[in-house]
Amino acid sequence: MDTRPTSDRLRETVFNVLAARIADAVFLDLYAGSGAVGIEALSRGAREAIFVEQAEAPLRAIRANLGTLGIRGGYALEARSVAAALRNLTERGRQADIVFLDPPYAAVEQYALTLGLLGGECRALLAPGAVAIAEHEKRRELDERYGALGRTRVLTQGDAALSFYRAESE
Repeated sequence: MDTRPTSDRLRETVFNVLAARIADAVFLDLYAGSGAVGIEALSRGAREAIFVEQAEAPLRAIRANLGTLGIRGGYALEARSVAAALRNLTERGRQADIVFLDPPYAAVEQYALTLGLLGGECRALLAPGAVAIAEHEKRRELDERYGALGRTRVLTQGDAALSFYRAESE
């Protein structure tokens, strides 16, 4: 399977940084894979996790993992491309407090596309004070800015890095 899950250590780092923000948050898990990151957000008190994944095998894995864990509510599943899901959620007036994106490392163009949408056309999807976190290869630096999104922090662990972005206040 082409899915590269976020390592346990990296996931722990993400949630240690987000500890004060996770309670009652709407968590958007883009390129969700198995859904482990969004499920962890729910387990730590997020009000809702929205899983975005278009490939059928990972969608089955997300459904199975939610079922195995007895999670019956507090989540939504967007079975479509990330770009289509972001546009759909924005059109529906949804907002997220935390956005986590972890596209396949080789799909470099997906970082610019997704962060560009979040910092531009889909900016309204980000609640006031929202944070977007991109997991990427340490050796592939992401841009400092994508429209209204500016990078505030980079954490590295092994071969992976986490870039944190916030939108400029309006």
